[in-house]
Amino acid sequence: MEKFRREIPNHFDLPTPLSRLGELAYNLWWVWNADDQRIFGMLDPILWETTNHNPVELLRKVDRARLDRAAQNPRYVERYQRALQHFDRHMQRTDTWSDVDCEPLSKDWVAYFSFEFGLHESVPVYAGGLGVLSGDHLKEASELGMNLVGVGFIYNQGYFDQHITEDGWQETRNHFLDFHNMPIISIVDENGQPVKISVTLQDREVWARVWSIQIGRIPLFLLDTNVEENNLADRQLSARLYSNDPEARVSQEILLGIGGVRMLRKLGYDPKAWHMNEGHSAFMVLERMRELIEAGKSFEEAGEIVRKSSVFTTHTPVPAGNDQFPVWLVDKYFYQYWPKLGLDRDQFVNLAKQAQPWGETFSMPVLALRFSRYSNGVSKLHGEVSREMWNFLWPEKKVDEVPITSITNGVQNGTFLARRMRELFNKHLGADWYEHLDDPALWDGVDQIPDEELWEVRRHLKRKLMMFANRRIRRQWLAGQIHPVQAIAGGALLEPYSLTIGFARRFATYKRGYLIFRDMERLLRIINNAERPVQIVFAGKAHPADEPGKLIIQQVYRAVKDAKTGGRLIFMENYDMNVARYLVQGVDIWLNTPRRPNEASGTSGMKAAINGALNFSILDGWWAEGYNGMNGWAIGDGKTYTDHNLQDDADAESLYSTLENEIVPMYYSGRVGDNLSSEWIKRVKSSIKTCSWQFSMKRMLKEYANWSYRPILEEED
Repeated sequence: MEKFRREIPNHFDLPTPLSRLGELAYNLWWVWNADDQRIFGMLDPILWETTNHNPVELLRKVDRARLDRAAQNPRYVERYQRALQHFDRHMQRTDTWSDVDCEPLSKDWVAYFSFEFGLHESVPVYAGGLGVLSGDHLKEASELGMNLVGVGFIYNQGYFDQHITEDGWQETRNHFLDFHNMPIISIVDENGQPVKISVTLQDREVWARVWSIQIGRIPLFLLDTNVEENNLADRQLSARLYSNDPEARVSQEILLGIGGVRMLRKLGYDPKAWHMNEGHSAFMVLERMRELIEAGKSFEEAGEIVRKSSVFTTHTPVPAGNDQFPVWLVDKYFYQYWPKLGLDRDQFVNLAKQAQPWGETFSMPVLALRFSRYSNGVSKLHGEVSREMWNFLWPEKKVDEVPITSITNGVQNGTFLARRMRELFNKHLGADWYEHLDDPALWDGVDQIPDEELWEVRRHLKRKLMMFANRRIRRQWLAGQIHPVQAIAGGALLEPYSLTIGFARRFATYKRGYLIFRDMERLLRIINNAERPVQIVFAGKAHPADEPGKLIIQQVYRAVKDAKTGGRLIFMENYDMNVARYLVQGVDIWLNTPRRPNEASGTSGMKAAINGALNFSILDGWWAEGYNGMNGWAIGDGKTYTDHNLQDDADAESLYSTLENEIVPMYYSGRVGDNLSSEWIKRVKSSIKTCSWQFSMKRMLKEYANWSYRPILEEED
């Protein structure tokens, strides 16, 4: 083990009374503590917005005069000191859930590997839901007092910025991240030199530097191959997410799995439990076996030790969506590695062999499943799909006996709950409600919230969404970046009093972003009803290589631009965590139309539910178990079709008829002007009561702990 330290830059010129602002900026604790986060925005609201809510960049750029005025403002200093008290209490607690109810987790380490971590919009190294879930996992681990360490990549080009052309085509714009302007910390050795690890790729050694992001009490270590020891191609391996080049992809996954283990060892970590979030990091089991074999264990002994301490979560219900490599590529990259395991080539390939119509492949989920003690899907329905999909690995077992269970995803409430909604809960659920938010009995108190108070908060959040969209599109128009028609398409005519539907997600074909346009004339009648208007806000990106996904965006955008829609269809480009917060907090309805059963879980609807938006979704993923008939609406009847055209027809009919006959009439029922609809508020309360605890990250992480982490940590070595 080498000595190392986190080299936090000291490049802020801060007044003495505000000397710890830099410390707060470099710990992402503020991300899920919205009230305390305001100490940054209060310094310079405009700069806070233009830096994409990045406190490090803000503190580097803000005028010293503003800092001096803040230091002399008793109101600001009081708020700053209160934030420090909250932060210190969080960091120093010894009575967390792990301390009190799951002591092993406060003593031994759990390693959590993921290809992406979505922590905040100021750290754009995530692509979508998988990354945001990983980020939420770390945040809640900090809340629960777990000894958990994250392992991933820092992508120096982040994920792409999206621009929609006048014709509706998605253009991608890459940018280089400036780590010195981000809450990213360099890991250095005792001589002040960057800590690095290496892996062998074919016949060359590839090096990666180690960076860190601190998330409350949780360290996240990130690998970066952009170092001088590497050739130009290898320096690009950690440049961006999800390369379509199979050689780059297998290299990335070797770095994550094998390099990630080596990085933890070099930093002095010896985790007892190892969690693979999706199959991208499955090569870690090989490296851990190699270590044991080098120490004198047989392959069988090493495999059993690794298996007993490994956890695997699969997120993909479609076989083709799982990472798998052609055998020739495995030959090319592992011919020097399998002898270290005491295996020949065929034995090595057999560790993860999967037969496909085009030939045999080396499947990352197969490798993970074979060497994990605990494996799970991310919703009850996804667990069923996964047991059927991977039944061939256990041919002697019936489908329902396949050892893959399910833990339904959750969301980290503090990250996505609107500040005003949190204040409402503080008032009516008790000051300590957040500590107990996974207790269903707590949420009975929602019934005691006066309808008028809840409605006022909902109106406020919708107005915030409208103002955000208007400001955003005005900036683009003033900068000459868009045509006037695109300003209308971007939300210039959004109204705060109309029923507002949100549809925002990755534009993959199975998510069917086109479904609501299946009968355009019928849709136009719904949205353009003069007495009961409806507006729909779309947002989302397609992977740069996903041509069908980009075509769906173009189809949506052309419909949005159609003058017949009267500006009631909107597309907000460049979807990220910032846009997502405004949407899940501000819309009335959250729409989701995946082709069942292809939605493993989905979490955006959970974020909408905790803010009082109502879900209107296919009975797939989490909504198949969350919907109770009174907390939102279902599209379809939960059937799974073999004929996609027939499925689209049936689901579109259900979507339209439910809007026409239930949702729109209920929203406007009994209302004069912007007065509330009592039936609507009743359903909003039902949604908050049933979804806030059931689909919380606190509930989810406690399930993981009790089901897998605790048994592994309690086992004798």
